[in-house]
Amino acid sequence: MASTDIAPASMSGANAAQANMAFIVAIVAVATIGGFMFGYDSGVINGTQDGLERAFGLSKLGVGFNVGAILLGCAFGAFTAGRLADRIGRRGVMMIAAVLFLVSALGAGAANTSAIFIIARFIGGVGVGAASVLSPVYISEVTPASIRGRLSSLQQIMIITGLTGAFVANYALAHWAGGSQATLWLGFPAWRWMFWMQVIPAAIYFFALLLIPESPRFLVIKGREAEARKVLTRLFGPGEAGRKVQEINASLATDHHRPRLSDLIDKKTGRMRRIVWTGIGLAVFQQLVGINIVFYYGAVLWQSVGFSEDDALKINILSGSLSILACLATVVLIDRIGRKPLLLLGSAGMAVTLAVMAISFATGNFVDGSLRLSDNAGLAALVAANAYVVLFNMSWGPVMWVMLGEMFPNQIRGSGLAVSGFAQWIANFGISVSFPALAASVGLVVTYGFYAASALVSFLFVRALVHETRGLELEEMTG
Repeated sequence: MASTDIAPASMSGANAAQANMAFIVAIVAVATIGGFMFGYDSGVINGTQDGLERAFGLSKLGVGFNVGAILLGCAFGAFTAGRLADRIGRRGVMMIAAVLFLVSALGAGAANTSAIFIIARFIGGVGVGAASVLSPVYISEVTPASIRGRLSSLQQIMIITGLTGAFVANYALAHWAGGSQATLWLGFPAWRWMFWMQVIPAAIYFFALLLIPESPRFLVIKGREAEARKVLTRLFGPGEAGRKVQEINASLATDHHRPRLSDLIDKKTGRMRRIVWTGIGLAVFQQLVGINIVFYYGAVLWQSVGFSEDDALKINILSGSLSILACLATVVLIDRIGRKPLLLLGSAGMAVTLAVMAISFATGNFVDGSLRLSDNAGLAALVAANAYVVLFNMSWGPVMWVMLGEMFPNQIRGSGLAVSGFAQWIANFGISVSFPALAASVGLVVTYGFYAASALVSFLFVRALVHETRGLELEEMTG
């Protein structure tokens, strides 16, 4: 990656002008269905915890593990997909992910024991992990540099749309049945149908992937230059296609060996490349600020501070809708002001809003084992929570994935994503699984105080180690 914060001028503006934008937008739209599945599979658990707890007789720690089981699959899927994508291609691995989504949806809804449910969610997690790293990198590899940030940011919009879709489906199913544990169709409770609804978008994702080409950069890496030139011609025109093939070849290792994990080690120092540590740091800090507590436990959190189940599910929908609007703001800004300013803004804003939430929770009292807030404190917590969600989704939510998809050189992009994606999902697992126990033991004040402190540290991390990638061609990335 470049060592300066100002992106140099490049030919990316000409690329965008010559590009077949209708074709590019069409294949980006298909790739971002992976983001929708990522969001839906992650968010569907929100609103099903009561059903899981009663059906399987779970403790609070057991609930946390059933909720978090998907995240271990995500870590495995992200690491495996990053490496496998260098072998069978970006599109091939995304198709495998679509099949895993189908299997997981059917299995999780039908599970009659906690063990079967955990296995089904782990399988879904492998799909989520694969989609989380491959959709952004595929998009970055088929789009012009000058608009790459905008188009890559659409991935986050689809993630939030998937989350919101899951929230809406959960609310509608629970509302129709009279509660998440009430019987809905064919004698099954509503919470099971919340998982089965995922079959529809998973099938659409699989068949849509049949219609898009493989990444041209993968094709060049595999020595399939004629195919790469054909795809690049459709994307950017014949003149640009020839130039891009030469640039991609020039950006690879001098001996043109197949990408491997050992490429992440700097041969001069024998240590992990600094760019890899930066990627890992971005991935981990995105989770340490606690965003997925809102996504996974939002309904439980709002019920714990006095809202009804129905109102809590409505708040989830509000948060999801605000998140989509925030992502739209990112689409407008990311290629104008850059990635780093958005990350800094998000870190500072999240530190403040998380601190407000912690202070609001500190004013509450326990009634029958549940925290109850005054009207003013409850309103402050609600406003701060939604402001926090907006700030995350106009900064760290989309920008982290955009940067991971573009910041690594061609030779190590798959391996860099594998390691960073693995770190992201392990951090996600640790935060998500620990939340029920932490909230019950040390309380919401300390828990949210930790998230606020993490946001503050992330600001310092970005200031020191993250460099701007706006406007750079992927072949200009150095590590």
